[in-house]
Amino acid sequence: MPNAIEQIVDAYVRLKNRRGLDELMMHRQRLAVDLKSRSGRYDFSVPISKIDEEIAVIEAGLARLAADAPEPGSTRFR
Repeated sequence: MPNAIEQIVDAYVRLKNRRGLDELMMHRQRLAVDLKSRSGRYDFSVPISKIDEEIAVIEAGLARLAADAPEPGSTRFR
């Protein structure tokens, strides 16, 4: 059973919503940077790992979307 991020990414790809995927990616990247910059008594390795996995899922969705896009100069209709 796909997890939540996979379902969200699949929906964005089906809808050809690159902007939504880009925004999702930027949000996850900001979270990763924020968590990786923290230090102290808490171990953030688990949420960092989860966010890195989600970023990989989003990157795969962006790649699928790019593969479905018509080539420049193409007359293919959407």
